[in-house]
Amino acid sequence: MGDDPSSGGTQSIERAIALLLMVGRAGTAGARLSDLVVQSRLPKPTARRVLLALVRSGLLDQDEVSRRYHIGPEAFILGTLASARFGIHALSLDGLARLARETGDTVFLSVPRDTYSVCLHREEGPFPLRTHVLQAGDRHPLGVGAGSLALLSSLPDAEVERIIVTNGEVLAQHYPAYSPERLRALVADTRLRGYAFNPGLVMAGSWGVGVAVVGADGRAVGALSIAAVESRLPESRHSELIPLLKRESALLTQSLSHPTAAPQGSPSRSTPLPRTGRQAPRPLQKVRP
Repeated sequence: MGDDPSSGGTQSIERAIALLLMVGRAGTAGARLSDLVVQSRLPKPTARRVLLALVRSGLLDQDEVSRRYHIGPEAFILGTLASARFGIHALSLDGLARLARETGDTVFLSVPRDTYSVCLHREEGPFPLRTHVLQAGDRHPLGVGAGSLALLSSLPDAEVERIIVTNGEVLAQHYPAYSPERLRALVADTRLRGYAFNPGLVMAGSWGVGVAVVGADGRAVGALSIAAVESRLPESRHSELIPLLKRESALLTQSLSHPTAAPQGSPSRSTPLPRTGRQAPRPLQKVRP
């Protein structure tokens, strides 16, 4: 889209935010300029100009050797400031690790954002066959996927209908398995079961189950879900997995209500955890623009 005097400033901000999010989703490996140009569909000079502005602000770093872009120190500070409001991520880590260890499968924390759900964390269990349909930072319309469906189903009927209508065009274009009628049926089934079940609707062979996490005001503030290959999640195994998900959901609700007190039965972070992708990033040096 072209620049014009009335929209140029807003467009620049939107481009900067989009590139910042793309770099963040690249994880500790960082993002190459060439990849960011492809993803953003921006001309290379424009993308580089915006990235250098983000480097100057401290929101991004650029590695001196690899030339890859990484999240910068100012972004970390903003995240720390936001943690008081969005502390569900930090409070969920023990429970997610525990679930991954006990089930052997991949576990997720998702949170609602307007009419979408965003995956905040992915914790991999030791079982060697994994599903890679959802990564930290991915977002889908509410109702798409087990955790997202648990979030949608927790809302009042009028809100569910508003979200389905609002997301109608996106669902029709990118999620053909999720027609409005199918979503309404899935919501009804989730409420009847007491948990969400995704039988490979997002990606064939990738199944999932999920439950909502309720905040102090009684509204769902997040969802815990388990995803695995189809053979790992037959309905006969749900009776084993759902109590574990509901246990961790209840502990997380307790932690959110009393954030200074660890929930009963919560292990210390000194307890060895399964190997995950939460390695500390290597030190970076800023590149002078």
